[in-house]
Amino acid sequence: MLYIRNIEKIIEETLDQHKLDINYEINNKLTVPMSYNVSTNTIKFNYLQVNGYINKISIKESDENFVKIILYHVIGYYLDFKKNKHDLRILKYGEDHEIEKLTIQIETNAWVYGRTLVPDQLLQSYDRVRELDKDLVHGQLTNI
Repeated sequence: MLYIRNIEKIIEETLDQHKLDINYEINNKLTVPMSYNVSTNTIKFNYLQVNGYINKISIKESDENFVKIILYHVIGYYLDFKKNKHDLRILKYGEDHEIEKLTIQIETNAWVYGRTLVPDQLLQSYDRVRELDKDLVHGQLTNI
């Protein structure tokens, strides 16, 4: 099990390595392992959710590398919002098909942009987590 300080250290080192000016903080009320808030430029994480996610998606990586994989995906949101000016009002006020289209586009971009920072030795695992994450429904893998 990774503790808060372990996760903070991984986030801090990764952001420093890539010279990214993103804030980070713990949020124990978060219902996902990590998220990016574009309005505050902050990565938030829930260490219990992170550890739960690691246990749900079984790949042969250390817990530390798995956190990096999650983090690179979340950094992908940051990179997407820097490159693309999505009309986020759609998520709140749009029609269902507009919301779904934008959500899919943002999620796809996050995985693609995040992958550009992933070290070569983690690329295969990153792609595998992306594949398995698609099968995750309400915190449960559908193929288990």
